[in-house]
Amino acid sequence: MTANLPPQYDPKATEAKWQKYWEDNQTFKADPEAGGEPYCVVIPPPNVTGSLHMGHAFEETLIDVLVRYHRMTGRNTLWLPGTDHASIAVQTILERQLKAEGKTRHDLGREKFLERAWEWKAESGNTITNQLRSLGVSVDWSRERFTMDEGLSAAVLEAFVRLYDEGLIYRGNYLVNWCPASQSAVSDLEVDQQEVEGHLWHFRYPLTDGSGYLEVATTRPETMLGDTGVAVNPQDDRYKHLIGKTVTLPIVNREIPIIADEFVDPTFGTGCVKVTPAHDPNDFEMGKRHNLPFINIMNKDGSLNENAGEFQGQDRFVARKNVVQRLENDGVLVKIEDYKHTVPYSERGKVAVEPLISTQWFVKIDPLSQRALEALDQSNSPVFVPDRWTKVYRDWLVKLKDWCISRQLWWGHQIPAWYAVSETQGEITDTTPFIVAKTEAEAKEKATAKFGDDVQLARDPDVLDTWFSSGLWPFSTLGWPDETKDLEFYYPTTTLVTGFDIIFFWVARMTMMAGHFTEKMPFDTVYIHGLVLDENGQKMSKSKNNGIDPLLLIGKYGTDALRYTLVKEVVGAGQNIRMEYDRKTDESKSVEASRNFTNKLWNAARFVMMNLEGQTPQQLGSPSGGGGLELCDRWILSRYYQVVQQSRNCLENYGLGEAAKGLYEFIWGDFCDWYIELVKSRLQQDAEQSSKKVAQQTFAFVLEGILKLLHPFMPHITEEIWHTLTQTGDDQCLALQAYPEANASLIDADLEQQFELLFGTIRTIRNLRADADIKPSVKVTAILQSESEKERQIISDGGVYIQDLAKVENLTVTASLDAESPLGKGGQGGSIAGVVGTVQVLIPLAGVVDLAALRAKLEKKLSKVEAEIKHTAARLTNQKFVDKATPDVVQGARDALAEAEKQAEILRDRLKLF
Repeated sequence: MTANLPPQYDPKATEAKWQKYWEDNQTFKADPEAGGEPYCVVIPPPNVTGSLHMGHAFEETLIDVLVRYHRMTGRNTLWLPGTDHASIAVQTILERQLKAEGKTRHDLGREKFLERAWEWKAESGNTITNQLRSLGVSVDWSRERFTMDEGLSAAVLEAFVRLYDEGLIYRGNYLVNWCPASQSAVSDLEVDQQEVEGHLWHFRYPLTDGSGYLEVATTRPETMLGDTGVAVNPQDDRYKHLIGKTVTLPIVNREIPIIADEFVDPTFGTGCVKVTPAHDPNDFEMGKRHNLPFINIMNKDGSLNENAGEFQGQDRFVARKNVVQRLENDGVLVKIEDYKHTVPYSERGKVAVEPLISTQWFVKIDPLSQRALEALDQSNSPVFVPDRWTKVYRDWLVKLKDWCISRQLWWGHQIPAWYAVSETQGEITDTTPFIVAKTEAEAKEKATAKFGDDVQLARDPDVLDTWFSSGLWPFSTLGWPDETKDLEFYYPTTTLVTGFDIIFFWVARMTMMAGHFTEKMPFDTVYIHGLVLDENGQKMSKSKNNGIDPLLLIGKYGTDALRYTLVKEVVGAGQNIRMEYDRKTDESKSVEASRNFTNKLWNAARFVMMNLEGQTPQQLGSPSGGGGLELCDRWILSRYYQVVQQSRNCLENYGLGEAAKGLYEFIWGDFCDWYIELVKSRLQQDAEQSSKKVAQQTFAFVLEGILKLLHPFMPHITEEIWHTLTQTGDDQCLALQAYPEANASLIDADLEQQFELLFGTIRTIRNLRADADIKPSVKVTAILQSESEKERQIISDGGVYIQDLAKVENLTVTASLDAESPLGKGGQGGSIAGVVGTVQVLIPLAGVVDLAALRAKLEKKLSKVEAEIKHTAARLTNQKFVDKATPDVVQGARDALAEAEKQAEILRDRLKLF
């Protein structure tokens, strides 16, 4: 029975079918016992709250191309999937739900709140992973992990306790970034610096001795209530005589010192700066250097506290207006300037961050970052692609400060510290002694030994920053701290694929944690990809509402089409790509072009299979390099092996876009447009059998090779065609076949160059036929002249292809033309001529077309174009039109005039031939 494909390709049905097949059959289940060379990738875990956006689609497609390729090259491959628990995001969702019910989390209590969180995770938390399945990612779903599953939670406990025991985790007062919206500390890396149009308020601080005043300026006037000093540069001659004196703080009437500090820039503002150690990171350091008091004026919800006096209870921004008004009333406000500056915003809470003194848990970064720096400087580990990100990564490691890891939330990994509250009247205070342990029982045992049998313990209510658990991801997901077979075989992982925007958030955290706990960098290579920009080249964001839904495009064009578009657009590793998109119609020309490519491949495969007489590539056998191969067979095999070599080189060196484009050009151009046409005559019923057999062998061999080469990019359609072509049962699949290898002996660059001349000649004859309006069914005479013996030999050898594809009945190849020939007369005498390289092409028209009618037709067309030129030129010389019309309309008229003038020139050249 002859196997063949349906007339139309149905991506929706095909893609769902193979996604189910791969998962049901555990096609991508890894086996460390199988040995071989490992290739391991851990997925950058998307937030459990997330849904698939274009950035996810881009990143996962890039990873899948690499993973599928390396699997097909024979490596023992593991792509491990999973999600992050996203503390702040999940808690925000749940608290919003509770607010709608008129409740807070405190009404429920911690236990009930967490029950509700886990219920939400069970019902809604798998949305993102199910959407990832629609991309056809070749992950090992049997190893799916969640940052709060049992194994990863054990890893977090182990890491925390070990770091604490080693003196690398401590609890203390420190100035942190405080998010009043989520009422939690956020790390430097969770802060988004936004440029805003603000103000700079200038006001006077009177010298206590009454001899004058100092003028200071600030963007946050409400913080002056917490000022404990005014600083000047010690080299600033304007203020040297005032150092050591005091000023009286307006409103508060607190006497504060004038200090000298090198940090102050004498050229900025007045050269005097107010010092608020409890509410500014630079002032915090100055306060420590000069032993200034730290006065906190703010509550955790962003309102002012009892230290703010009359402004107590007011929201920070309300207090700002009222403080300014009071300063003006008191006559110390000098001026208000418009001022553009950057303000740190909480990425999660979406509000301005407040620097706030708070008791938190911290990781000492220096020992961890030094180990990561040593690996980079001594072993160039990990390797960054593109290399330019190496310096960015290194610079970040150098300037990292101690990492605040505690968050005032309930959803997350609760800090494994128990306070002996019986020592501090039942309350957790900054001085309450504590025990760090993996379990409450262990903590109780230690506390009893230290404080006696009556000790009462309360666990720290805070949770760990999500990046703490994500920092362990490459090895905790493989079983650490247990010595598992997965950890032994697949760790360190091979490649991390991620965006440049989380080098600081995540990559550095992973290298530091891995270096400390495993003494190895967690991955060999970090491939940094760019962004998917919208149709206007803008970064997609929720605030701009300019996102493009990948699921919508998948529904319209198919997964393979979207995948191929995303990869093919990448020019150079790490570059941003722009997604063509029409928001009115939800259509994308670039994804549509890739969908057309799937249709082209489908139709080409159907044609091939219809001409194999039910035989598979295996039954036909591979075409050999022997005498049975004809010229075009040798050419397509040479081109095929060139592309195999190119694809391998590109994929090994992260040139994914280049590999995709090379395959597109080969499949659409060389195979579909040329080879299929070249061999059609050899596949007819009455064709010579040995020639037909070789054509079938070559056809089947190259098509199967194409499917293997294209599979990492378009896994679904290639799997479907391959099964039909090879008539393979469900016990095998293309995803596990060997990737093609180049056969250097069949690569013939000289032959490929010869075919470029043949194709150029065919195109020239086809164009001349079109110019002369020669009907497709009419065969012509063609005279090809070249002084080059090599060119004449190439044309003669490929004469049958020229005659077949250009509809030439009589073909003459000559070194020169006598003076009496039509071409020798300069193209006169009813002939049309063209040139390809140094080959001149002549088609006599007598008896082929009605010359008089053709001339009349060309003259009529020229007359119409000239009239258009005259009309458009008149519009453009009309100043009223130019002044009133929009720039787009004027430019459109200019473009139309240029196009018409070009057409007129072509028509005049054609008329010269008659």
